[in-house]
Amino acid sequence: MKSMKKRLSETQFQECIKGLDVGTQTLKIAHGVLVDGMKQTVFVEQLGLSRGAVSQAVNRIWIAHTTKNLPEGFKMVSAVLPEHQAFIVNKWAEIAVKKREKLT
Repeated sequence: MKSMKKRLSETQFQECIKGLDVGTQTLKIAHGVLVDGMKQTVFVEQLGLSRGAVSQAVNRIWIAHTTKNLPEGFKMVSAVLPEHQAFIVNKWAEIAVKKREKLT
């Protein structure tokens, strides 16, 4: 599946963090990457964190955004599958993205 840059508007960011139990540093990292478009490596260098820790901070907020904004009838899933099944699921995901775009 094609990689797409994860970006949020300030409004989307503020909406998805409502009620979310995350620390100030996680919010700072996620805001910098998702709203301001900064590279994750900036936070790795500035804060002395591992790439995985920075990525996890961003993904935590991104997942909150995507799960709060799913259209009716859609569900977020995560699975470990054999390669051929993962290929099929990725194709379904591409189709679902196109369907969601038509709904907005």
